[in-house]
Amino acid sequence: MSPSRTPYPPEAFTNRELSWLDFDARVLEEARDSRNPLLERLRFLAISANNLDEFFEVRVAGLCQAVASGIESRGPDGLAPGEALEKVVERTRTFVADQYSLWNGEHCPALAAEGIRVGLDDAIWERHGADLTAYLMERLHPVLTPLTIDPAHPFPRVENKLLCVAGLIRGPESKLNRLAVVAIPRVMPRVLPVRGAETPTYVFLGELVRRCFGRIFSGYEVLGTTEFRVTRNSDLYVNEEDAKNLLDAISEELRDRRKGDAVRLELAADSPKELETMLVAALGLSDDLVFRVPGPINLNRLMNVYSAPARPDLKFPQFLPVEPAWVSEGANFFDRLKEQDLLLHHPFDSFNPVAGFVQAAASDPKVLAIKLTLYRTGHESPVVSALLAAAREGKQVTAVVELKARFEEATNIQWAREMEDAGVQVVFGLVGLKTHCKLALLVRDEGDRLRRYAHLGTGNYNPTTAKIYTDLSLLTAREDVTNDVAEVFNLLTTHIRPLKMKRLVVAPHEMLETILSLIEGEIQEAKAGKPARIVAKMNALVDRDVIETLYDASRSGVEIDLIVRGICCLKPGVPGLSERIRVRSVVGRYLEHSRIYVFHAGGAEKVLVGSADLMPRNLRGRVEVLFPIDDPVIAAQVRNEILSVYLEPRPKVRILHPDGVYRPISKEEWVEEIDAHTVFMIRAQKQIEKLQRVVERPRKPRGRGDRARRQAQKKGPGPFFAR
Repeated sequence: MSPSRTPYPPEAFTNRELSWLDFDARVLEEARDSRNPLLERLRFLAISANNLDEFFEVRVAGLCQAVASGIESRGPDGLAPGEALEKVVERTRTFVADQYSLWNGEHCPALAAEGIRVGLDDAIWERHGADLTAYLMERLHPVLTPLTIDPAHPFPRVENKLLCVAGLIRGPESKLNRLAVVAIPRVMPRVLPVRGAETPTYVFLGELVRRCFGRIFSGYEVLGTTEFRVTRNSDLYVNEEDAKNLLDAISEELRDRRKGDAVRLELAADSPKELETMLVAALGLSDDLVFRVPGPINLNRLMNVYSAPARPDLKFPQFLPVEPAWVSEGANFFDRLKEQDLLLHHPFDSFNPVAGFVQAAASDPKVLAIKLTLYRTGHESPVVSALLAAAREGKQVTAVVELKARFEEATNIQWAREMEDAGVQVVFGLVGLKTHCKLALLVRDEGDRLRRYAHLGTGNYNPTTAKIYTDLSLLTAREDVTNDVAEVFNLLTTHIRPLKMKRLVVAPHEMLETILSLIEGEIQEAKAGKPARIVAKMNALVDRDVIETLYDASRSGVEIDLIVRGICCLKPGVPGLSERIRVRSVVGRYLEHSRIYVFHAGGAEKVLVGSADLMPRNLRGRVEVLFPIDDPVIAAQVRNEILSVYLEPRPKVRILHPDGVYRPISKEEWVEEIDAHTVFMIRAQKQIEKLQRVVERPRKPRGRGDRARRQAQKKGPGPFFAR
């Protein structure tokens, strides 16, 4: 924020936590949208539940901690932690009610109409109860540890999000009601197919345990039961400065995370009040954080129902991404990169070229060294496998592993140890900063010189998420870019702040200043009466300095279009504040994940792509990288073939209005009845068909100065900035 500027008032900002819940509500809208196939609607409902879990584990947990610590400082929106928590709980109750109304009123009956029954009702119990009870007593009961709570058997420390069943019981020689608890091991399936049923039928394990509670606690009278689940604070707290071994310290903290402070209790709506009172007292929770739900505890379990039946007619049609021909060109892979940069738009373009880039380096005897950052990698990773193979071949391999990637810590620890055993040089980035940039660097001996090749992306080196997240990948041999990438790795391994970068923008050293400077540049253009425009796509917009500078830009005459998937603390379209700012969110088949920032820059146009959202943690607390799109043809592709589609009025687009409400674009305004993701899939399919028709013929080399690029450079940004 400029020192001379008066801060904008709280009314100019939306609360971050409430904006998060707004995003989850948009996911729930997809679960309600009848244009989506039934099982896909079920998947969106499950995703909304998983999102809400993370929200409580991290954001609500943070608010609870702040309240417990007596913190009263207010955020940009003017809310103190206690006030924000109150609003969050109120909004969450409405959201949870909407979730279960959708499940009970629409999804469950619609599944039954399609011959898929879900839930253990009396009719299913009457026909299959004996078999289900036999399963429970033979397969589950031997691994259970039933507990009757008394002074000798205190209430157990229930792990985070572990399915449990509690009962109110009474012994034959006692008039006192007692609490009984059984925790269901995670190794047991949460959704069980009913064998022998005429149509696909699934029951929840918690329902079965409730039905059989008297068998588990034989000899007691069962007065009432409930499933319940406790959500706990899941943030890691590691003093990196004092940790002798960061990997061991985080491993230990992971073991303790399951036992963090309770921040939510979910239990069945038909739970006896006395049983609820006992559980709340045992957990030390306030009543505000208790949620009674009229259906299965943890709707994320519905993902098992989504995956179980072989009903492709109830899912999105299968999509196969484009596989560029040059992936299988071997050594020519590197020759192609020397000629031109290559851009991939995932998941519409295959992730295989990215994995192939590292795999080719592992097998190419000319490649001497490989460096790569790992944030969210997944349990099975062709990229990590290639790093292991390269190390075994004697190449110099360095992996910068982020051990604090939320909810991926255990996987990353496992990979780190395996890579160290194979001879990979594993480092854990910088103390106090997460390594969130997505970079790979190869050093190749080409006889007359050593040449660097790089991959820079917006997404993780994860083949699973690459199929469901929209991301951009750039493969390049440009010396100015690859030299900068090398400097970033030097920063990560030596802690020495690099010299001024030539092309890359790196956080936390210069990214915030660069973004603000680029916005200020548009302000100056607008004040001079010249065209000024910003188009930016990101996952979240939270940073106060950025938001206030965008408000300044709007008031100065800059036209601003923001495509923000999730949290947005900026209020668009407010008279006198943000009249020239438009915000839209796209929620659909794929998770929007790419970050793109385009500035008119007096007609010179700057296109930056990378790993960073406009949040304080990205700009100030992480190592992030934005990289330029220098090739005019690729810049035109990003601008006119990707961003332009998102800016068109289409299905799945919600516009954020000045009152803080997201509303869909009316059908009458649509340019056509297909959403952006479908547009990209159709283009990919046409590209596949085109590749199949092409007859192999000698490829004419295309240098960086070819005719198409010269024409694109001459034409400039074109009509994109004329909006």
